[in-house]
Amino acid sequence: MNIKSVGIIGAGQMGNGIAHVFALAGYEVMVNDVSEDALDACQALIEKNIARQVTRGKITAAEKDAALARLHMEMDISVIGKADLIIEAATEREDIKHQIFASLAPHLGENTILTSNTSSISITRLAAATDRPERFMGFHFMNPVPIMQLVELIRGIATDDDTYQTLKAVVVKLGKTSASAEDFPAFIVNRILMPMINEAVYTLYEGVGTVESIDTSLKLGANHPMGPLELADFIGLDTCLAIMNVLYNGLADTKYRPCPLLVKYVEAGWLGRKSQRGFYDYRVDPPVPTR
Repeated sequence: MNIKSVGIIGAGQMGNGIAHVFALAGYEVMVNDVSEDALDACQALIEKNIARQVTRGKITAAEKDAALARLHMEMDISVIGKADLIIEAATEREDIKHQIFASLAPHLGENTILTSNTSSISITRLAAATDRPERFMGFHFMNPVPIMQLVELIRGIATDDDTYQTLKAVVVKLGKTSASAEDFPAFIVNRILMPMINEAVYTLYEGVGTVESIDTSLKLGANHPMGPLELADFIGLDTCLAIMNVLYNGLADTKYRPCPLLVKYVEAGWLGRKSQRGFYDYRVDPPVPTR
């Protein structure tokens, strides 16, 4: 299938990044959200980030103008249903994702491909609740989308090869690299990354090291660009906890048990950068550890 138009559900951190790269790659892009304020913020952030790329010489002013002309904010979900490809990029809650796909169902074109940017939820289970499990896939972008080069492609049990090959070609057109993952909890990246972050939280919880010493050790001792606790704050501690719960419940292995300290931070509403407090306090500059 030749993909020309893309509908993105969710104007948050992931949705705006996905819209950004698709618009630059020549696709007609429609972004939908339940909040008009979120759509306005999405438009402004994409304009700001694309303008920065012009300033840095990554793209031309003409490319910026063309990309922004292809970008549309849309409150009406029925309009999104007309797209060739739909990417759900809402919050990491399965019930909300099911509601979104159910609301799209009456408006979908016969050949529209449905995808989810979920970082951990079963693609087979999400697909089974739609009218097109054969044209449903996991399409997992990394954050921040304009910078990160990887896209995980996850086939559900019913996904046909045409859908997979179509999305694989889309990734190439975006200038990114795809990695195929089987439909098991958290796929590849988060299956490896989240237990590392969770273990870093256990290391803090058990008093083996401080926030600062743990992050410094991994940055300088393992050559990571960002320490695991700093990275958890960047991702969102609620998202980290949700993925750990998917791993723990889906694989029934105690090595995936979420650290009680991670649970406590989420209960406190200290979710990282987006709430101004997590393992670091971002209300001051530079941020300082909270433990």
